[in-house]
Amino acid sequence: MHVGKLIFAQIMEFAPWHTFRRVVNKYRGDFNVRTFSCMDQFLCMAFAQLTYRESLRDVEACLRAQPSKLYHLGLRGHVSRNTLAHANELRDWRIYCEFAQALIRIARRLYAKDSLGIDLSETVYALDSTTIDLCLSLFPWARFRETKAAVKLHTLLDLRGGIPSFIHISDGRLHDVNVLDVLITEPGSFYVMDRGYLAFDRLYTLHQAGSFFVTRAKSNTQLQRLYSRPVDRATGLICDQIVELTVFYSLRDYPERLRRVRYRDSEGRPYVFLTNHMTLPAITICDLYRLRWQVELFFKWIKQHLRIKRFFGTSDNAVKTQVWIAVSVYVLIAIIRKQLQLPLSLHEMLQILSVTPFENVPLFQLLTETQHATYSDASRNQLNLF
Repeated sequence: MHVGKLIFAQIMEFAPWHTFRRVVNKYRGDFNVRTFSCMDQFLCMAFAQLTYRESLRDVEACLRAQPSKLYHLGLRGHVSRNTLAHANELRDWRIYCEFAQALIRIARRLYAKDSLGIDLSETVYALDSTTIDLCLSLFPWARFRETKAAVKLHTLLDLRGGIPSFIHISDGRLHDVNVLDVLITEPGSFYVMDRGYLAFDRLYTLHQAGSFFVTRAKSNTQLQRLYSRPVDRATGLICDQIVELTVFYSLRDYPERLRRVRYRDSEGRPYVFLTNHMTLPAITICDLYRLRWQVELFFKWIKQHLRIKRFFGTSDNAVKTQVWIAVSVYVLIAIIRKQLQLPLSLHEMLQILSVTPFENVPLFQLLTETQHATYSDASRNQLNLF
């Protein structure tokens, strides 16, 4: 006799299913569907993400190994590799995109008061992209180079909590700077970007919208110093200057003044930052750019712990469906971590949940009473060959 809810079902209880059903009705996802609904598809794909399944056959075998527990997982349809593949090919990926956006809104509210590590109350975003290599013969729609295919994940990461607030999936040929054309900016927020986004016409659009940006200057960026401000060289600052562009086309694209901050880190590497914020302390501008590294860590994390480097389908729709469900799982775990006030990292939570989806214990008990082994330096040395 089944007693209590399974761990996987308890995880899914944190998702706003009323929103999911509304989005499914909006895109008619369950039209003429009898046995395998969009919710069944989402649960199967989310199960694959949580338990690190490598293929649809792997998902099918794992779920069919526990036939008496599928109903208690929330699955109502018959789990079949062909049925799941068919759903990934045909069900509109925008269903899972909008559902992920709903989860992101919940997570951002929960993490809104987290500290950035610097004295700044405004929202700070880091914008960057990562490339996922694909086989050109299997993914011809994602042509990147002559003999290579790829998709890009253009991500705007809210640095409070590490929650992605905007994700745009494109083929590998879309240049990073073009994403600024589809980005909806927030007045008063900071956008931290690397040199790949240095396009003065797009930056001026950000400036006109009342947003602030921090980016690095290229080596061939020609600027004229108007006046300088005093800096404390003991902090690594070299200069803090108000400048303007001198090249005709650049000045036409950005007719306003800019602020240039030169900085040298502890290893002697020089950096030149450009921003349109004129009053923030110069060292804070450097600290803001240092926070941009979190988006690189985010990309590394999701590639290591979510199934987005190996896709279950080859069509455009199947790839986007899998990516958005992966993002949904990531954000859902972040929501659980915050709502239950857990000290565990997301990595630790995923490791625990990956091996316990069919357990009956309460979720909070599982995540708080798990004993994490600690090893001394001597025991770690046992792994060294020399």
